[in-house]
Amino acid sequence: MSEPAVLLVVLAHPDDESFGMGGTLAHYARRGAQVHLVCATRGEVGMMDEAHMKGFTSIADRRESELRCAAGILGLSGVHFLNYRDSGMSGSPDNFHPHALAAAPLDEVAAAVTHYIRKLRPQVVLTFDPIGGYRHPDHIAIHQATVRAFFAAPDPTAFPGDLPPHTPDRLFFHTIPNTFLRLAVRLMPLFGRDPRRFGQNQDIDLVSIAQVQFPTHAVIGYREVAEQRAQAAACHESQGGKQMSSGLLPRLQRWFQAKETFMQAYPEPAADARQTDLFAGLPVTFSNPA
Repeated sequence: MSEPAVLLVVLAHPDDESFGMGGTLAHYARRGAQVHLVCATRGEVGMMDEAHMKGFTSIADRRESELRCAAGILGLSGVHFLNYRDSGMSGSPDNFHPHALAAAPLDEVAAAVTHYIRKLRPQVVLTFDPIGGYRHPDHIAIHQATVRAFFAAPDPTAFPGDLPPHTPDRLFFHTIPNTFLRLAVRLMPLFGRDPRRFGQNQDIDLVSIAQVQFPTHAVIGYREVAEQRAQAAACHESQGGKQMSSGLLPRLQRWFQAKETFMQAYPEPAADARQTDLFAGLPVTFSNPA
């Protein structure tokens, strides 16, 4: 018997959902899947211009508001916070805050994710790749916790609670295409940019990231929701979302490169596997199959 399609994405901060795999989330929401987001933190350590704080008492409040704006545009069925604190980038003093996600015991975080897998009963679970996209300690921590939870959720002896076990069918990791990264590393010096000091805080080493290559087992095209994804990204104004989603170049990228890539972590795929639907072959129904 088929069941309603449920997709669960487990991420670390507000904006991860829109900047990373927002096209995929909007695509499945549009098809009529129940798409839920578990967000581990409220991005308390993110940089914030004073102009963005008008009407808000904390960075966390501002960034949660931006996330809920994006979730509405993407069509998410629910947003669920784990209430950990943003850990900042690797080497930051925030890594050692007593409530930081990166400092939390793995099983503690995994138990919280397991709760949502059992409660929401997804067939497909998504999270970051093993290096968290760009080695952010929170991304890596929630990746590890999600993998632990994926395999714990079916086991009634693992993190026992008041919810019955649930066995998700598939686990995917969102990946950054390696060819795109290598091209960026080559081109940036031509424009006076150091690829080893990328990002708002210049603390992302694109050269080392480009040396890591994960296989691609699924490619999700999202051209039909590309503008929707851009609008969701623009909700994250304090993180530069408006600038990243406006102008000619972003529009061209949405038209010609409107796709997101994933590595299938479970079940182990065939070596040459390449699919265009994360739910392919599963007995699920979509409320809007067209």
